[in-house]
Amino acid sequence: MQRAMRLLETVAGHDYGAPAKQLARETGLALPTTYHLLRTLVHEGYLRRDKGLFFLGEAATRLSGSGAEQKRRSTVADTLARWRDAVGAPVYYAVYREGEIDVVRVSDSPGHPAVEEWADFRETGHAHAIGQCLLSQLDEEARRDHLDRHPVRPLTPYTVRDDHSLLRRLERTRRMDPVLERQEYVLGTVCAAVPVTVGSTAASVALSLPAHRADRLVPAARRLQAEVGRLVGSLTLSISI
Repeated sequence: MQRAMRLLETVAGHDYGAPAKQLARETGLALPTTYHLLRTLVHEGYLRRDKGLFFLGEAATRLSGSGAEQKRRSTVADTLARWRDAVGAPVYYAVYREGEIDVVRVSDSPGHPAVEEWADFRETGHAHAIGQCLLSQLDEEARRDHLDRHPVRPLTPYTVRDDHSLLRRLERTRRMDPVLERQEYVLGTVCAAVPVTVGSTAASVALSLPAHRADRLVPAARRLQAEVGRLVGSLTLSISI
């Protein structure tokens, strides 16, 4: 296994391929051993041979991509956990892509549990801070398209009542201000979301608190916004997840 990995690493260092004799020389392997390993790696799809030169194959590319994706996920998880501990509340990271609200990751703890998704977050963007923050970053046409597919409907007595009222609220939202929501998605919970600038993608980081701690909502949102400003690069990578 170690010798095969050494060969793969050596081939990876040659963008334009390398012949077996050169690979044997660079890895310090005997030529017959090198030929045997190369044949096996080609058969398994980790390498491909073209005109006597060896290149990385599809299996090796998939393996590399999987490792990179895992690293991105780990980076995002660590970043959200740091923000969760800093604000003392569960933290959510979401993006708007392909016309839908996608909650990429949630970081909570036994002492600060996340809100239970009792109504699909994708269909109830009008009622929670995450959705309102993402929709506020879209243009008017994209907002109306979203609401045509996911109409406003009351979830609690505090939920916005119709499209017109929601659109007016979104128009009044200043681009970099936190979006606050008090018991609109679920009774007993207040939320805040801050916009994240990731190229042309609408993104948001949010937190939730029990309603009896609503006095902490604005200070916690400001703290979260400051934390995001320092480490937003960690989230940029996750757009491709």
